[in-house]
Amino acid sequence: MKSCTRFLLICWLAWVPGLCAQTRAPLKLVGNIPMPEVRGRIDHLSVDVKGQRLFVSALGNDTVEVIDLAAGKDIHSITGMQEPQGVFYAPESNRIFIANGGDGSVHILDGSSYTPLSIVRYSSDADDIRYDPVHKQVYVGYGTGGLGVLDAMTGKELGTVRLQGHPEAFEVANGGTRIYVNVPTENVIAVADWNQRSVLQRWPMEKYQDNFPMAYDQSRYRLFVVCRRPAELLVLDAKSGKVVAHFAVAGDADDVYYDRARRRIYVSGGQGFISVVDQLDADHYRLQSTVPTASGARTSLFVPALDRLYLAIPRRGSAIAEIGVYEAGN
Repeated sequence: MKSCTRFLLICWLAWVPGLCAQTRAPLKLVGNIPMPEVRGRIDHLSVDVKGQRLFVSALGNDTVEVIDLAAGKDIHSITGMQEPQGVFYAPESNRIFIANGGDGSVHILDGSSYTPLSIVRYSSDADDIRYDPVHKQVYVGYGTGGLGVLDAMTGKELGTVRLQGHPEAFEVANGGTRIYVNVPTENVIAVADWNQRSVLQRWPMEKYQDNFPMAYDQSRYRLFVVCRRPAELLVLDAKSGKVVAHFAVAGDADDVYYDRARRRIYVSGGQGFISVVDQLDADHYRLQSTVPTASGARTSLFVPALDRLYLAIPRRGSAIAEIGVYEAGN
């Protein structure tokens, strides 16, 4: 009996490490990068994967901070901005696009020297930025209702899609044939077509309000929209607009990302945590875990090529602003 018990104990001990590996935290904090000169609100981020640089829109600081990810330090401040909100680094052209909420301008800079190349001016409140890698086009939400489209290789303005309210997050699908846009001022998701330069459908949010962040699973045609009132993640059929799933997530969310490799969704909220959601199939999801962060840390960037999620943490009292670096687990 004793030998049998000993054998079972050995088997159990051998099995536990495997179990621990399988249940490893979906996001593990592996470092913090200080931004000692940054004050005020921090908005969206972008990355230069090859050059190992992170670009951070320090809206309240009127700068874009350049972070050396390999060294783990803030190496440069791009000044002369007015409430920078959206930022995008275009690797094909080595250009940086910075959307400014203060005056509606989009500054285009050389990606190596940070030298200004050109400025595109919209009516007001240039905000979030998205990229169409098929046609190499940069999309910018702005004003009381518009999406401006720029050539990523030259910075030239290509046209505009008119909306009926200020666009927040949006997703460009299938080379621009469909653009899904959160328009919280109108309490709708607008479905636009770049080729037709127009809105084709408007999906009402009904009992949900403040639909700010959005992500897209193009292979399963599912939109992930996070609302702030109530604080819920909505999963929509991208063909019909039907809500197929919804549940509570982090409050005051400003970014959501879909991790295709792990079939996982990350929602960063100013309430002070990241909600991690598993995708079981196209219509079924479960809240896997809640990762504590910091109050006000609502903007982030998930970079699949690096298996990292970067979280913007604003200055809080005597605690300086920083970037939290999280490793995505299996």
